[in-house]
Amino acid sequence: MRFGGQRAVQRIVRWGAWAFGVLGLGAQAASAQPASSPAPSAPAPFTARLGERARPVPAMLHPDGGLALRADALAEALGGRLRRDPVRAGRFRFEVGAVGLDIEQGTSLVIAGDDTLVLGREVFRAAGALYVPVALASDLLPRLGTGVLFDAEKREIRRFAPVSAGRRANDATRRPASVPADASVRAEPDRTAVRMPESRPGARQRVVVVDAGHGGPDNGMSGPIGGGPRVYEKHITLAVSRHLRRALEERGVKVVMTRTTDTLIALSDRGKIANEAKGDLFVSIHVNAANPRWQNPGAARGFETYFLAEAKTEDERRVEAMENEAVRFETTADVNRDDPLGFIMRDMAQNEHLRESARLAQLVQAGMRTVHPGPNRGVKQAGFRVLVTAFMPAVLVEIGFGTNRNEAAYMTASERQAELASRIADAVVRYLAEYERKVGG
Repeated sequence: MRFGGQRAVQRIVRWGAWAFGVLGLGAQAASAQPASSPAPSAPAPFTARLGERARPVPAMLHPDGGLALRADALAEALGGRLRRDPVRAGRFRFEVGAVGLDIEQGTSLVIAGDDTLVLGREVFRAAGALYVPVALASDLLPRLGTGVLFDAEKREIRRFAPVSAGRRANDATRRPASVPADASVRAEPDRTAVRMPESRPGARQRVVVVDAGHGGPDNGMSGPIGGGPRVYEKHITLAVSRHLRRALEERGVKVVMTRTTDTLIALSDRGKIANEAKGDLFVSIHVNAANPRWQNPGAARGFETYFLAEAKTEDERRVEAMENEAVRFETTADVNRDDPLGFIMRDMAQNEHLRESARLAQLVQAGMRTVHPGPNRGVKQAGFRVLVTAFMPAVLVEIGFGTNRNEAAYMTASERQAELASRIADAVVRYLAEYERKVGG
């Protein structure tokens, strides 16, 4: 027994020495590998902005290709949170604002309310953290009305705070570009809204005519360029106009709509409607479209406001021609349009309101600048037919580019539509308050 035990010990010692030598050779071989094959470096983090606050969101390569973002860091940076499902292992609740998404490790499906959406790649776990495909931030969140916009060039994810917590971001999943006829806008009153000042004794209630561009067989622009849910200008303008009507009425202003359904109204008739209603202001809502000949038309974005005057730049003439093209859908013409006396009278009436229209356009731009994610393209002038026959201060508001994928998602979100309408309504009330002070003085 003793002899056998010694031989066993000797075999173990020899085996250990052999194994140690093999491991040593392996270590030497590993150290001898050329430095030209380093491990792939982790992608740079993205930046998430909520108002003035900016936070990094870690990123990594997705096992199936593309990029992935750390879910908890993304949610927190956007003012939300990631909660683990207490019942089902691997399932999480991703919350941003009023929107809640159910995501699950190992699947590419996302549940938003009653809808099941696809991310394209699976949610996975790495280094103890949950990661989601970048499509959650670039495609899904902007479509669901969370106020999120994704900028691939800057590697930024931006979220804009809603006007009122009572407004439902989930409306974006309920109301696509096609809007039901005269659907009610369910939103809490905006407590921060600018209010009309007390009227002078005997003064009549101010009337604002809200014009939803295009309609019926005239879809207006369609987009976006490069894929994404299809949008049509006529649906967006009607939805925003309804929000604007509600916002103005909450501020004590009487509103007349040129159209409340998906129908065609002749450009010349829109001004007539405004004149017959004895409107004080005329606000026409439109969606811009990029020139296909631009170098990168799908990237064009931003907002601008026009008043009636001669177009001075190529871009102003482009927008003028695009919006005036709607006349081809009309079946009747105004026989007095070319009457010399009528032209002189219209010209005199419009010149009277030229400066006032420019001031209204400035206030509208200043208001939208506080909430719109795109660049401020400024106040511009052009000879829009829809403004020609409205004998009152009148502006045409291009609320964004429907040809831009992110802005198309932004403008079709009900919460964002209400937000823009609220700022336009504030601008209108500020203008009317200035007018009241001038009249009172």
